[in-house]
Amino acid sequence: MERTVYLDYAATTPVDQRVVDVMLPYFTEHYGNPNSLYELGRDAYRALESARESVASNIGAEHPNEVLFTGGGTESDNAALVGIATKASPDGGHIIVSAFEHHAVLEPAHYLEKHGFDVTYLRPRADGIMNLDDLRAALREDTVLVSVMHGNNELGTVQPIREIADAAHEVGAFVHTDAAQTLGKVPLDVRELGVDAASFSGHKIYGPKGIGAFYLKRRTPFAAYLRGGGQEFRKRSGTQNVPGAVAFAEALRIMLEDLPTEGPRLTALRDRILTGITSTIENTEVTAKGEPLLPNIAHLLIKGVEGEAMLLQLDAKGVAVSTGSACSSGSLEPSHVLLSIGCPPELAHGSIRASVGRFTTEEDVEYFLDVFPPIVERLRAMSPVYQKMFGTAAR
Repeated sequence: MERTVYLDYAATTPVDQRVVDVMLPYFTEHYGNPNSLYELGRDAYRALESARESVASNIGAEHPNEVLFTGGGTESDNAALVGIATKASPDGGHIIVSAFEHHAVLEPAHYLEKHGFDVTYLRPRADGIMNLDDLRAALREDTVLVSVMHGNNELGTVQPIREIADAAHEVGAFVHTDAAQTLGKVPLDVRELGVDAASFSGHKIYGPKGIGAFYLKRRTPFAAYLRGGGQEFRKRSGTQNVPGAVAFAEALRIMLEDLPTEGPRLTALRDRILTGITSTIENTEVTAKGEPLLPNIAHLLIKGVEGEAMLLQLDAKGVAVSTGSACSSGSLEPSHVLLSIGCPPELAHGSIRASVGRFTTEEDVEYFLDVFPPIVERLRAMSPVYQKMFGTAAR
């Protein structure tokens, strides 16, 4: 193996050493239970609330108590869908979710469907952007919740959440967005987006796994999903993860501090990957045609080749990429995201996502672009699918 090149930052990020340094004392020195009354507990409580205030300020929340700390993005998504829907309409109602949501939204939607709710799975356009006319047509008087992700984790397309929220609010529906991929990568203000709830994940912003945040606008109906000691304003019981909360706040602070310079740098690396592949490997296609896009995700269809085969061959060269989203990469089914935009299954199987991040260098990208074309050429030479599609092996 020549070297290690990590190009899967959309799946997870390494924890920044600055974040580690900030959180470590809360494991060993300031280890008190933040719900205790003695000084060691009050010390932890102050750190927790300081982290909450920091996160609230950095996402544009009106009040710190609109931010709940959770175990991650999946928990936040589940809380939003089940907690809001069941409180707002206990006897069932209508919910709209986009068809290319993360499974952390789709699965609770399926759960609600089995418990009396009518769910519309709204497909995006072929360019990977939600169609506002389709949304307006799908809204009903009994629509209680609309959930559309801010930035798609596979395609990298950023959705018109403000316009979606305005349309949903006209019929009295609440709006949730999964913003795990956009936090810290594009400007994000929950009040400007107009949402009632939003989900965030620590390990997507160079924080640790196992910590997330859930924005819940005041006066939004919500049924507590974890019951016990009544922590997190009686909305999420359980002793809080103080080191994780401190780490999340610091990770987000660093992301926003670096955004003015890091955004353009990542965009340049992403565009180099897209142009480098499409100019050197024939019969490839950039998947996301819509704008705007996340700065760090390059998603392509490499026609006539299985994504898993490309991934394993690249891994042998020390390059880590993904095919489809990381949470479903063990599945042999084509990506539901690609199917939702009308991509034929035979092409969806040949998708590859390279996502860059804080520690990606130009040299990393050039190494990837150097080793990838020969891999595709070898795989296509052995591929009856490619021969059937194009009648010849790759050059």
